[in-house]
Amino acid sequence: MRIGFLYNSQSHQILHSLPMALELSILRPDWQVDILAPSQGHLDYIQQFIPLYPGARVSLRLMPQPLGIRLYRRFRALPVPPKAWSLFHNRRMLNTYDALVSTDKTSLLLRRFGVRRPKFINTEHGAGDRDVTFDPRVAKFDFNLIPSPKSAQRLVEAGYLTANRYAVSAYTKFDAVNRLAGGRPPLFANGRPTILYNPHFSTTLGSWPRFGMMILEIMARQDRYNLIFAPHMRLFDPVTPGKLAAFERFRGLDHIRIDLGSDASCDMTYTMAADLYLGDVSSQVYEFLCKPRPCVFLNAHAVAWRDNANYRFWTFGPVLDTADDLLMHLDDAIASHPQWRAVQEQAFAANFDLSVNNPGRHNATLLAEWLSRSI
Repeated sequence: MRIGFLYNSQSHQILHSLPMALELSILRPDWQVDILAPSQGHLDYIQQFIPLYPGARVSLRLMPQPLGIRLYRRFRALPVPPKAWSLFHNRRMLNTYDALVSTDKTSLLLRRFGVRRPKFINTEHGAGDRDVTFDPRVAKFDFNLIPSPKSAQRLVEAGYLTANRYAVSAYTKFDAVNRLAGGRPPLFANGRPTILYNPHFSTTLGSWPRFGMMILEIMARQDRYNLIFAPHMRLFDPVTPGKLAAFERFRGLDHIRIDLGSDASCDMTYTMAADLYLGDVSSQVYEFLCKPRPCVFLNAHAVAWRDNANYRFWTFGPVLDTADDLLMHLDDAIASHPQWRAVQEQAFAANFDLSVNNPGRHNATLLAEWLSRSI
């Protein structure tokens, strides 16, 4: 059997299924497991995780790109080609697989492009509370591995999933992060608490357009906290010299780290290193809560969020309608964290299956069992 793990989007999605791919190649050495990506950067990033899974036997395949994309890349940064173009250009090659596993629902376009042979498997790439997590397109996949019991329940209640089309899986990204845990050096050497500011890329939901630069300036002037500014990598994608220039005045400050989209933004380096999460609507807050810690949320759009299931994570800490007196609110959030800790722990336990010690192997087993029955 030939299984392709398709990484046709930005690199932040890779760890949401890569451990499963590596474990599947160990679990079923008689199957061919290929890693398919549209950029050499993706494959280089993936390569560094393979030694963490002794015995893994996967093939890394660079997806060819249309001539127009190759020419464009000679003059402009383009880390990931347009998804639809890449899929269409590779449709014949992708149609040779028995199954395609994807973190991105754009892969369903392949069916419009005449790809009929493979089974399509969705793994998701996050487990948050917003409506975007509960996408009706899951019904179009042959099988779904949903990494959250809570998310699975909402998808079933909405009528998008039926019993034979999904399994509740574990959160695969935690598998890779746990294996990396011993090799993470401290990000700052000054002993101060560290704030992670992690705005979402959405201009209608995120806090960056209204509050972002103000927050950086406040944090630059103070000497009580370190700041990691690591937005969702789609906010500034692709990163260009022009975009970096806006942050030049913060260069050289030893208590501020600005990362617009490196590998460290993908592997929980920052969510593990921070003492407080400052954000808006990103599901990364759930990853941060693998260790309960203070959270502060920014309501930049006057959202009526109370009793709204899409904003459940805003019950994990104070919600600010303005960035005024930010330092005071950070101080208060740290001091008052004991009153938020229980709701954080309960929400984390409801969101993830904490009984699974090896998420990659667990999910690979679920996938192998389904493939064995279905193909």
